[in-house]
Amino acid sequence: MGREAWCLPAGIGLGVLGKSVLPAVASVVAAFLIRRWLTARDMERARDRRAAEVISLCATVAGELRTGRQPAQALLAVRAPCLGAAGSVVLAAARYGGDVPQALRDAARLPGADGLTGVAACWQVAVEGGAGLAAGLERIADGLRSQRVQRDELRAQLAGPRATALMLALLPVCGLLMGSALGADPLRVLLHTPVGWGCLVIGGLLEWVGVAWTARIVADAMPPIPRAAEVRINAGTGSDRLRGEAKAGWRL
Repeated sequence: MGREAWCLPAGIGLGVLGKSVLPAVASVVAAFLIRRWLTARDMERARDRRAAEVISLCATVAGELRTGRQPAQALLAVRAPCLGAAGSVVLAAARYGGDVPQALRDAARLPGADGLTGVAACWQVAVEGGAGLAAGLERIADGLRSQRVQRDELRAQLAGPRATALMLALLPVCGLLMGSALGADPLRVLLHTPVGWGCLVIGGLLEWVGVAWTARIVADAMPPIPRAAEVRINAGTGSDRLRGEAKAGWRL
């Protein structure tokens, strides 16, 4: 249990004030929902860090190749902690002469690491045909960087609507506080009368629908995360260009 555990003492305290067990039960449900939201947010942040690390990997390896290093040596000069065990497998394949493209494809299955599929395609073409690996990696880094900038801009534009939705979601709590300050005792009405129970059920459903609807609108406004299949298509296009460059006499 993390920060969502604060829902339990808050629900128990509210239940003591209202002399009802309903707030305690609702706090358990709220803790579960908040836990899911925090987990999804942490996964989103981990995906963003992994995507940024893939961009850094492409740019760093390309820079090492420009200085004259061999592909395996250039890859070993990069550290990718966000890739975890998959990153260690990639480095081990580069160090001991293993199948680096396959290791990169396996690592690309991690959320946010889809760009490694293109790296694997460029690596395989470079090894088989002697194409310009540095140029291909720079193209991949530029493409991934532009997608990341677009997503960041959209997130900044959606920050206002998200804040407005959060404020509207908290308005019922403000209403309860105002009613208590005016001496209306809204907790007694909500927790101990049939009309109050009906208001709680209907209000809770409307609150959930409003939050879910806002989240859906925000999700639809964001650009879709590229899937592995789409990255393979883009990587295939890049591979064709690299093969053309190899025929034209490009070297590592």
